[in-house]
Amino acid sequence: MAASRSRLRRRLRGLAAAAAVLALLWLGGLVWFAETIPDALDDDSGEPTDAIVVLTGGSQRLQSGFRLLAAGKAKKLFVSGVHPGVETAALLRSVGQAPETLPCCIVLGHAADNTLGNALETATWMRQEHFRSLRLVTSNYHMRRALLEFSRAMPEARVVPSPVFPEAVKQERWWASPGTLELILGEYDKYLWALVRPPFLGAETETAS
Repeated sequence: MAASRSRLRRRLRGLAAAAAVLALLWLGGLVWFAETIPDALDDDSGEPTDAIVVLTGGSQRLQSGFRLLAAGKAKKLFVSGVHPGVETAALLRSVGQAPETLPCCIVLGHAADNTLGNALETATWMRQEHFRSLRLVTSNYHMRRALLEFSRAMPEARVVPSPVFPEAVKQERWWASPGTLELILGEYDKYLWALVRPPFLGAETETAS
């Protein structure tokens, strides 16, 4: 009986030590993730790409995408994850653009409802257009996960990050702002899941048809 209790205590101590190590690794990863979120645009004047891709989730993203298109940074603008039934004219009006602004160059994708879906939907469209490069527009805190999903869905394409910087995200003291901390925690956990997901879901969900 005493030997059994001793073995149980050793196992419990081992589990506690393993849990502590995992917690420290998770916390260290969180700090790295938060501190390396982009805080400036690196490619404001870079060479044009075949496409600009905007992931829905805020008017700032759309406005940035339209500005890049108007500046001649790509041949077409693809907006992924648009609510079914929303058309180009309505989308332009929602961000204060005239409905006749560049309608020929804007394509809407209605199939995606998450970041993996954005990547797969975009990959299908890119291959249909025979495009090989894109400028990706999404929020700065979301960019790392978006780049991961896009690199998996279309490894043959060159993806140029073009983050936007939401004013509500307080990067300098992210740990002291409850809203920013909650946002970064959620995004960090989603990023970790995206990293480990492929073996669980299978290769067929990771590539576009």
